[in-house]
Amino acid sequence: MMGAMASHRLYKVTFLNQGQVYEIYARSVNQGGLLGFVEVEGLVFGEKTTVVVDPSEERLQREFEGVKRSYLPMHSVIRIDEVEKKGQSRITEVAKDGNVAAFPVPYFRSGGDSSGS
Repeated sequence: MMGAMASHRLYKVTFLNQGQVYEIYARSVNQGGLLGFVEVEGLVFGEKTTVVVDPSEERLQREFEGVKRSYLPMHSVIRIDEVEKKGQSRITEVAKDGNVAAFPVPYFRSGGDSSGS
């Protein structure tokens, strides 16, 4: 019985991608095998209809078409919620005066130390 219940789980994953906030729905979210990444599997999108409610969901469907599993950098994930039912997947712009910001990432220069030590 527990296995059947686990297969019905649904997660809303909100993350930053190239200055935009993505909201997607997935059946499985794990720490994954890649250090520093969140593994997202089984993406769920709404049914295709002739009426386009939000063009960003259609854009997300095209962007993730054929993707079995996606690895998101941990620092780009804003929030992961287990939800009862699927909402609208979407892409929104980050407001210039908004309170969502990318986690600072250390900058590493290639070529090593220039001091010669």
